[in-house]
Amino acid sequence: MAWIVLIVSGILEAVWATALGKSEGLSKLWPSVVFFVALALSMAGLAYAMRDISTGTAYAVWVGIGASLTVVYAMAFGGEPFTIVKMLLILGLVGCVIGLKVVSH
Repeated sequence: MAWIVLIVSGILEAVWATALGKSEGLSKLWPSVVFFVALALSMAGLAYAMRDISTGTAYAVWVGIGASLTVVYAMAFGGEPFTIVKMLLILGLVGCVIGLKVVSH
């Protein structure tokens, strides 16, 4: 269960990071609301997952999922230019996240 919560928390990290960018410095109401709600849920899920997953592994997986999805979203919807090199680096990051899951106890 901890791994599922951690993955959802990583997805929520991408949500709050994207909402923070769209909030224009927390000056727009709805992106700011989404930011704060997603941030709270993401942190709570990370804290829950850390009860069963070591801090280093949980944090690395959480950040890896969030960073990867944030960049992919930005590339898909126009905020970030797509390049093959960026995509390969993101795939490498995802591979490392999967590797951490495989080798964790």
